[in-house]
Amino acid sequence: MIADGSQVSIEYTVRLSDGTIADSNVGGEALTYEQGANQILPALEEQLREMSVGESRKISLTAAEGYGEHDPSLLHVVPASAVPEGARAAGTPLVVRSASGETRPARVYEVRGDEIVVDLNHPLAGQPLHFEVRILAVR
Repeated sequence: MIADGSQVSIEYTVRLSDGTIADSNVGGEALTYEQGANQILPALEEQLREMSVGESRKISLTAAEGYGEHDPSLLHVVPASAVPEGARAAGTPLVVRSASGETRPARVYEVRGDEIVVDLNHPLAGQPLHFEVRILAVR
């Protein structure tokens, strides 16, 4: 049974509300995390508590429980010259570097001529998430 400190291996598929698969490891390598260590979404982790090996569950998370609501303050306008020429299209994934050298994923939100709006929200921000999870191992 899953309890804090357990090493848990899961197989999962996560879908958006329209049924689109956002991510899945079915048929691939299991995701292993430590219960209670905040290595996966806290609301998902809480729903997995006390499950056992072989057990499956469908779990729906609100946007707030998942990657948060879409935050307009995380949209930043930059000169087009700051974005590689081949990436200057809405939806293009980017990796941005902060002044301190940290990197984080981003995407082109909008192209406005000589300016690009870059979105630093998680790609799944604002989306309810629907998980199908199966417990493969608990140690």
